[in-house]
Amino acid sequence: MNLSLLWTLFVEFFKTGLFALGGGLSTIPFLYEMMDKYHWFTTNDLMNMIAVSESTPGAMGVNMATYVGYQAMGNNILGGIITTIGLVTPSIIVICIVAKFLKAFKESHWVQDVFYGLRPAVTAMIATAGLGVFVTMIFPESTYSLTSVSWIHLIFFAVLFLISTFYKKMHPILMIVICACIGILFRL
Repeated sequence: MNLSLLWTLFVEFFKTGLFALGGGLSTIPFLYEMMDKYHWFTTNDLMNMIAVSESTPGAMGVNMATYVGYQAMGNNILGGIITTIGLVTPSIIVICIVAKFLKAFKESHWVQDVFYGLRPAVTAMIATAGLGVFVTMIFPESTYSLTSVSWIHLIFFAVLFLISTFYKKMHPILMIVICACIGILFRL
């Protein structure tokens, strides 16, 4: 068993859990960094992780952390467990601290101002993640020219965007099922 790799997985996902405010989508920039630094997964793996994590029950960040740990440890469940623990530990620590001092935090203008200030940062992180996924989908070979555009992906994106624009009351699960069927049918 590679204890050094387990420790690295724990530390990387601890940092992700500590700084990825705003939910699962805000973990994506951290995953890109891990992909470049450690090569635990490929860009295609990351796109698949996002798609599967978005469409399966549970927290998206936890689903992706579990997958990365499992794969990085050579399909060993211990890697998935360690990364999941690493990701959720900062939240557990913060929740325990906040619960202990809830009244002081609740009334503090400083804390309210900090959370107010964090909103734009979280929005920017999620927007950056979405833009990164979009660019990777449109330029799968990471060559940014008109000849390398994946036109099939771009056309499907435009069609699904228009559908979601005109049918605003469409249930998200229906959209996920439609996208999954298109992906399976066209092997995207």
